[in-house]
Order: sequence, then C-alpha cells, then structure tokens
Amino acid sequence: MTDRLTITRPDDWHVHLRDGVMLKDVVNYTARQFGRAIVMPNLTPPVTTITAGRDYRARIIAALDPAFDFTPLITCYLTDDIAPDEVIGGHSEGVFTACKLYPANATTNSAHGVTNIKNIYPVLEAMQKAGMPLLVHGEVTDSQIDIFDREAVFIETIMTPLLRDMPELKVVFEHITTSEAVDFVREADANIGATITPHHLEFNRNAIFQGGIRPHKYCLPIAKRETHRLALRKAATSGSSRFFLGTDTAPHTVAAKESACGCAGIFNAPHAIEAYAKVFDEENAMDRFEGFASLFGPQFYGLPINEATITLERKAQNVPDRLNLSGADIIPFHAGETLAWSIA
Repeated sequence: MTDRLTITRPDDWHVHLRDGVMLKDVVNYTARQFGRAIVMPNLTPPVTTITAGRDYRARIIAALDPAFDFTPLITCYLTDDIAPDEVIGGHSEGVFTACKLYPANATTNSAHGVTNIKNIYPVLEAMQKAGMPLLVHGEVTDSQIDIFDREAVFIETIMTPLLRDMPELKVVFEHITTSEAVDFVREADANIGATITPHHLEFNRNAIFQGGIRPHKYCLPIAKRETHRLALRKAATSGSSRFFLGTDTAPHTVAAKESACGCAGIFNAPHAIEAYAKVFDEENAMDRFEGFASLFGPQFYGLPINEATITLERKAQNVPDRLNLSGADIIPFHAGETLAWSIA
C-alpha cells in the first residue's frame, strides 16, 4: 500500500475562477495545488477580445498569494460573430491558450454562446491551421432532448461531423460524463483528448435525489447512471494519455444553489488533488496517478511539464461543512467528510 507519493506538480485543465471579490477568494485554492490552469471565459461580459483576455489574466495574477507559483492560461469565448483575426491574434500574442465552445444556453453564463456550429467554421478552420485547441462543452441544448442524453447526442450530431470536416482540429472534450464519450475519445485520432472531473468520478445521478433534491450535487453536464461513472473511473485510471485532469471547479453561494432555479456547479478546488487521489487509491491505480494529473495534459497542449513536485501522504483531513467566501457561504465538494489523503 502506498502511503506517500511524490509527483510532478499537476495542472488543472478546466477551472472557473469568476471575477471581482469572488476571484480573490477562490484563486488561491487552485494555486496551492496546481502549476497552471485553463481558465474559463464565461464571465459577465464574456472574454471575447484580446484586450479582455489580457486584462482578466492581470486581475488573476493580482489576486494571487505571492507564495504560489501559478500561471493562468486564458481562453477565448466563442460567439456566432467572433472574428478569426481576434482569435488567432490572441493566440499568436500568447494571450489565448485555447478557445471555448459553449452551445448557447448550455450552462452558466453561456447565453452568448454559439447557436449553430457552422457559424464559427471560419474561426475553427483558422484554429486548425494554427494548431490552437478547441475546448468543447459537449451537450446539445434542444429542450426536446432528455438532459441525460445531451452529451451522447452532441457526439452524434455535432462532434462527429465537425471532426469529419476538420480532421486536424485539436479538441478537448471537456468534463465528459458518459461511456459514449469515453469510447469516442478512445477511438478518435490523437488530436482528441478529454478532461474528467473529480465529482463525476465519485457520484452518479442518484446522489442528486437522495432523500430529496440535493442542489450541491447538481452540475452541468449532469451526473449520469452508475454504468457511466464506472466507465469514467476506468478511463481516468487506465493510463491512457487521452484522459487528463480538469476539475471544472465552479463556486456558487449557498443562496444561488439553494434557490427556486439553482445554479449548476461544484466547488471542488479546496481539496481537488486529494479527491482525485481518493479515486485512484480506491482503484489501486496510484502508479498511474502522475500521468493523469501531471503529464498527459501538458503533453496534449504541447506545453512543458512542470519542474516542481508535490507530495501526497496518507493523512486524514476533515473537509469543512462550508466556507465563507465573498461574504457568503459556499459548500465545498466532500463537505463534512474526511479525506484520506493530504498534501504534505
């Protein structure tokens, strides 16, 4: 049994850091564990210009504890009418690491997203030529499609035709939740990867309705059947370089979660790496943890692997029931529970 593990400092390839006071309160939870993070652009207003991306990065850096060596990687929010020159210019200047595709109204702050994938084909063609990654929230938004089927339908109706038209486009299928997505990524060409969150590895859709409505287990894409959760765990711990760490940490206040129309998202940043370690330990796959957490992501993005390391030890820690941030309470992932692993 492994009781202590030193790995290359990991990166988080999908975070929501918000902005303003909330940004200042949450960013250091991510920075304490990760060397870099892909930062989502769904602010209000969204990050759609080079200037907005540069300014957002500056605000993140200003909010960091100087004790942490952390690099935010900014993404550009795609809209129906965004100009290819803005996207590619931002990439060549080092402002935008990637672009984010939100189907319009798929999740939080996605109202400005893309209404039809064909609307952004000129941008995607330029990205393919430049080798710029496309990060995909892979769900259709047609209200007639069952919410539990929207990822599978997206693969069939959007992702497959897109990659047929642009076979060299580099794509990250983010926060996958289904066995269909696992199979799709595994069978695709090498330019397709996927991130997996800790919460989708830990619970299935029953948790949302256990003894009533559990709003702090509600996220998008929504958790699916147990068969899908098991497929995700198998993929994450398989040692395949197609799958890598992306928490999709998304802070919302208790008031915003426990409302008549509660927000989707789980704030897992405070103990993200420990939550992933729990899964790999349970699957007897700690020898494959470093690849998933620290190596496969930078390899896919074509970035250098971090030189620093972190050490995890089998030491119990209690997760608080709630955290007071920005003058309001937020319920963290694993609230009130004990995790077996800690950062040494």
